[in-house]
Amino acid sequence: MGIHPSAIIEDGAELHESVSVGPFSIIESGAVIGADCVIDSNVRIYGATRMGAGNRVCHGATLGAEPQDLGYTPDKSKPLTIGDHNHFKENVNISRGVKTGHGTVIGSHNYLMVFSHLGHDCVIGDHNILAPSAVVGGHVELDHHVFLSGNVAVHQFCRIGAYVMVGGVSGVTQDLPPFTMANGQRAEVVGLNVIGLRRNGFEPQARSAIKRAYKVLYKSGLKQAEALAQLRSVDDEAVQEIVQFVEGSQRGLASHS
Repeated sequence: MGIHPSAIIEDGAELHESVSVGPFSIIESGAVIGADCVIDSNVRIYGATRMGAGNRVCHGATLGAEPQDLGYTPDKSKPLTIGDHNHFKENVNISRGVKTGHGTVIGSHNYLMVFSHLGHDCVIGDHNILAPSAVVGGHVELDHHVFLSGNVAVHQFCRIGAYVMVGGVSGVTQDLPPFTMANGQRAEVVGLNVIGLRRNGFEPQARSAIKRAYKVLYKSGLKQAEALAQLRSVDDEAVQEIVQFVEGSQRGLASHS
C-alpha cells in the first residue's frame, strides 16, 4: 500500500489518502483519484481524469489519454469521468473527451480486459465487460450488462443496448437492440441473449415478452414503424425499453441474419 518512491505524482493531482500507487506510474496534475483505488506499475493517468472509489488500474494502462482524433488540440480537452469499482486490466487505453461537454463517461463495476480501448466521448454504463482487444470508437454508447467478446470493433456513434452479447471478431456498424446477440464481420442480430437474461434474474414471463417483441421487430415482416406501433401497446418494462432504444436510433438497427 502507499505510493512507491519511483512513482511521479505531479503537484495538483488529488489522491485520497487510501490510494495505492505502484512503481513508475505517473499521475498528472488535475487528476482526481478516489478512495481505495489501486494503481499498479507503469500506469499513466492524465490530468483530465476524475475517478471514483475502489477502482483497480493494472500495469501499463493509460487513462485520459489524448483522443485519437485528427482535429484534437489541447484547448478542446474534455474530461474522462470514471465511477466506482471498475477494473482496468493491463494495457487498457481510454481517451479523454473532445467534442461533448460531458467528455468520456464510464459508470461503475465495469471490467475491461487486456488491450481493450474506449474512444473519446463514449458513454459507458455499469456492469459491462470488454474482452481482450475489444475496441470501441468515439461517441459510442453502451448501456449496462453488455459483453463484447475478443477483438470486437464498434464503429463510432453506435449504440448497444442493455444485456447485449457480441461474438468475437465482430464489427458492429449499426445499433444493437437490448437483450440481443450479434455476430459477424458486419455484425447482425442472431438471436436473443437468453443465457444472459437468465443469469441476470429475468423471470420466464419477462423473457417470453422480450422474445415476442423480438419476433415482432425482426420476424413479422412489418415495417419498423408498424412494429413499434404494435409494441408500444405492450405493458412490459423490458419491451418498452426496446421501443425507446429503437426510437432513439440514428445509425439504424443491425439487420437479422
